[in-house]
Amino acid sequence: MSQPIFYDCLNCPSYCCTYPRIAVTKRDVERLARHFDIPYEKARERFTKKGATARERVLRHQKDDLFGSACRFLDLETRLCTIHKARPEVCRRHPVRPTCAYYTFLMAERRDQNDPEMFVRAYNLPEDLQL
Repeated sequence: MSQPIFYDCLNCPSYCCTYPRIAVTKRDVERLARHFDIPYEKARERFTKKGATARERVLRHQKDDLFGSACRFLDLETRLCTIHKARPEVCRRHPVRPTCAYYTFLMAERRDQNDPEMFVRAYNLPEDLQL
């Protein structure tokens, strides 16, 4: 039996897509390569960069006016994933619990400020903005 969830991703400005480190696996890159009909090495080079360790690869980012930077596959107007069917495993599993801490915080702020459209701004450190 599945657990109930207590968040609505469509009512969020995609905060999780702004994490500076969105790690991807070889299988994720292969999925992206198939999605874009390009060779694996080209997908790896175009869509990822070196991560925290020599073996880790993370998704590249783009400039984002709300949070500083965001996943290169986030549509900055709709705040939706442009590769939803081909998204990495880490994105498929997120959040891993029936609640999302950012969503809970966002909903509390919207309620307290009486502003259903507000977003809570977060900033990446300048060294994390390696687009």
